Amino acid sequence: MWDATGKSVFKDQRTLSFDYVPQKLVHREEQMKRLIMLFRPVLNSDFSQNAVLIGSVGTGKTATSKRFCMDLKEYGEKHQKTIDWTIVNCRQRNSESSVILQVVNHFQPNFPDRGFSITEMLQILRKDLEKRKMHMVIVLDEADVLLKKAGPDLVYKLTRFGEEKVDGREYISLVLISQKNIFDLLDAASASTFKRTNAIEFGKYTYDELKDIVAHRAELAFHDGVMGDDAVDLVAEVASEWGDARFAIEILEKTGMLADEEGAGSTSVEHVRGAKAEAYSSITESKLTDLDRHQRLTLLAIARSVKGKAFITTRETESAYKVACEEYEEKSRAHTAFWGLMKDLDALGIVSAKKSGPGISGKTTVIKLLDIPAKVLEQKVTQLLDGE
Repeated sequence: MWDATGKSVFKDQRTLSFDYVPQKLVHREEQMKRLIMLFRPVLNSDFSQNAVLIGSVGTGKTATSKRFCMDLKEYGEKHQKTIDWTIVNCRQRNSESSVILQVVNHFQPNFPDRGFSITEMLQILRKDLEKRKMHMVIVLDEADVLLKKAGPDLVYKLTRFGEEKVDGREYISLVLISQKNIFDLLDAASASTFKRTNAIEFGKYTYDELKDIVAHRAELAFHDGVMGDDAVDLVAEVASEWGDARFAIEILEKTGMLADEEGAGSTSVEHVRGAKAEAYSSITESKLTDLDRHQRLTLLAIARSVKGKAFITTRETESAYKVACEEYEEKSRAHTAFWGLMKDLDALGIVSAKKSGPGISGKTTVIKLLDIPAKVLEQKVTQLLDGE
C-alpha cells in the first residue's frame, strides 16, 4: 500500500519545479542589472520599454524575466506605482488572438474565447489598464514561434500601444524571449522599437556555474546533509555538456526521488547516475554494442571500480582493466594503448576523463561515470562480453 508518511530527503520539492522562481537567481545578476537599467523609464517617467532575451534552452531566460517582473511589481508597490505583468508561452499559444486573449484573461478570467476581434480585445485591455492606472509588462516566451507563424503584426500593435496616451502615460512594455535572434523576423516598423542594444544575451552555463546553481537548489529542496559535494559535482558535470540548468534541476529532483524510493535517507552518486539514465540516457544499447572488446573491458573496469565513488583515477582504472583482461583471457594493452582506450570512451560521451583539480593530490586524470549507474553498466557490459 502506498505510504506518504515515510521520511523523505526532500524539505521542499516544489523548489525543483520548472515554475518555481527563487528569490536569488545564481549567475544571472548581470542580466538582471541590464533589465533594471532598461526599465528605469517605466518607474521614473511612465514611459514604456522593450527588451529581447536571447539564449539556448536552460540558460535562465524565463526565470530571469519572471524574477525581474516580480521584483519590478514589488518595487512599484513600495513607490506608489501600479505595475503588473503576465507571461504567454507562444509555443502553446501561437496565434495573435490566443496571445492577446490570455493577456485580457489576466484581468477578466471569464472573458469569452471567441466573438471578439484582436482590435476589440486590445481596446478592452486598454480600458482595464486605464481604469487601474496600471503599467503592464507582457512577456512573450518563445516569441520566435509566434513571429514565424503569425508575423510581427501583434508585436507592432503592442509596441505602439502607447501612442494613444491618456494623461501622459504609456501602459504596456514588452519582453520577447527567444532561443534565436529574432530581429530578422521583425519588420522595420516593429524592429525600430526593439533597439539591438536592448537585446540581452544568455550564454550557456559553465560547469562551475552549474555547480553553484545545483548547490543552491539542493539547499532549498533537501534536508541538511542529504546531498554531498560529490553528488552535487556529478549533477553539474552531467548537465555541463549542454550548459542547461533546467536539465540539472530535473536530474536533481529525480536523484532525490530515487533516494526516497530506496529509503536511503540521503543521495549518492549512484542516485545521480540513475537519475541521469531516466532523464536523458545518452548511453544507448547501440553505443555499448559498437565498442570493441578492449573498450568493453576498460568500461567493465571502470564500472567495477567506481561503485559508491564520485570518481576514480587512471591508476585505479588501469589496475582493474588488467584484472578484467585476465578474467576474460585477454592480453592487457600497454599504458599508452590503454590511455587511447580511455580517450575513446571519453570522446563517445560514456565517461568523463579530465585532469584532477583542487582537493586531489598530485597530477592525474580522474574518471567519472556520467550516464548510468555503475551496477547497471557492469551488468550490461558483462552480458556483452560473455556473449562474444
